[in-house]
Amino acid sequence: MKLTPAAAGTFAIAPTPFFDDGRIDEASIDRLSDFYTEVGCDGVTVLGILGEAPKLEAAEAEAIARRFVKRAEKLQVIVGVSAPGFAAMRSLARASMDAGASAVMIAPPPSLRTDDQITGYFRQAAETIGDDIPWVLQDYPLTIGVQMTPSVIRKIVMDSISCVMLKHEDWPGLEKISTLRGFQKDGSLRPLSILTGNGALFLDFEMERGADGAMTGYAFPEMLIDVVKLSQAGRRDAAHDLFDAHLPLIRYEQQPGAGLAVRKYILQKRGVIASSAQRKPGSAITATAKAEVDYLLSRVARVDPRANLGPQAAAAE
Repeated sequence: MKLTPAAAGTFAIAPTPFFDDGRIDEASIDRLSDFYTEVGCDGVTVLGILGEAPKLEAAEAEAIARRFVKRAEKLQVIVGVSAPGFAAMRSLARASMDAGASAVMIAPPPSLRTDDQITGYFRQAAETIGDDIPWVLQDYPLTIGVQMTPSVIRKIVMDSISCVMLKHEDWPGLEKISTLRGFQKDGSLRPLSILTGNGALFLDFEMERGADGAMTGYAFPEMLIDVVKLSQAGRRDAAHDLFDAHLPLIRYEQQPGAGLAVRKYILQKRGVIASSAQRKPGSAITATAKAEVDYLLSRVARVDPRANLGPQAAAAE
């Protein structure tokens, strides 16, 4: 089913599982897909920034997208198709949608500087993949370096009817959400789903500002799901209490250059992926960092027993 502006809930950002030697671990892709389905995610996004997409060959990226789509058949699957050139973007977008993906996600290249350059780029990108493919606009200036104001985002969305969702990852960004929702109230912006990322650092207040849910890769998507649902139900204190219990681990996992190693380590401890390895170039988690993560898990487990992992679990064969 194709993604629409009514999309809401929790979409997990999936890491790409690798063996220690850098080969793609297809069995772990299947376990990840099953895991996200079983815990109650509404969707999964693959080949995002933390999916190590730039390290993949084109054929590998298509194969990974197809594998996730086939296995996660009960979820809406969004495929990151950002690429230096439009030919590669179109190829992966078409292959993913043909396989049954719900939408694709596009981030701006770091070279864009002016508002006109930004809006022109996305207009051309939408034309390249075709109006029949729904797409997600990724706004992540902290990592990408491209600053998009609410007015620029509004123009991009209004220029492309196939843009159905904003992945909001600005920081500080709470006022941006409020401004975009204000545009919708005054009729200058059409309906648009807003899911938030940035490691869920501000999910509690982002929901209160009008976000429709979360799209990020925290190692406990169950918590994200619960916070989103509690917020939607108006249970403010319960949502903040659960979020606050996880916040030290969220913060630790959000360290630039180290976060993916931490996230993969926890997923490996949970028995979801076989190895925490990243494809080179990539960072490895040290023994000291593992001990710190284990300590944080023990503290989270005092409030949320799902973090009580104990000894490292072994991934199923």
